[in-house]
Amino acid sequence: MRVKFLGRLSRVHGCSASVSGTVIDLSGMAGLTVGMNISLRPFLPLVALLAGGCALFRYPAPVPPAAAKPAPAIVTPDNSLTASVVSYNSDGRFVVLRFPVGQMPRLEQSLFLYRNGLKVGEVKITGPQQDNNNVADVVDGEAQVGDEVRDQ
Repeated sequence: MRVKFLGRLSRVHGCSASVSGTVIDLSGMAGLTVGMNISLRPFLPLVALLAGGCALFRYPAPVPPAAAKPAPAIVTPDNSLTASVVSYNSDGRFVVLRFPVGQMPRLEQSLFLYRNGLKVGEVKITGPQQDNNNVADVVDGEAQVGDEVRDQ
């Protein structure tokens, strides 16, 4: 088989071609294609079976796990007793405490004095009570106007 060639060709698939000539000899290729057909023919049904078998088993796409929902926040009211020092008598070692509306301590209850977040003393409710104000004796430490009083 002779084919005319218009471009440059060096050596392709074992075929010889000349750079100066325009003729390519493809006679060696005929035996190669017949040999490939004969050797691959028994494997074609196997390839078709495997390819078809892959198409039969379609697996569902993996479902990503649902994002873990954060647990709902548990809100609990702060029932702790708080007050502030509105007056301090250093000679009598007592303080006048102002409590929020609806929060009053019981008599003889011990509370703690805090200044800038640090515990500085302890008071004991002695009375008398007037409106939101209550009197307490300083049992331990010291007190100043503006100190915070808590039951913890």
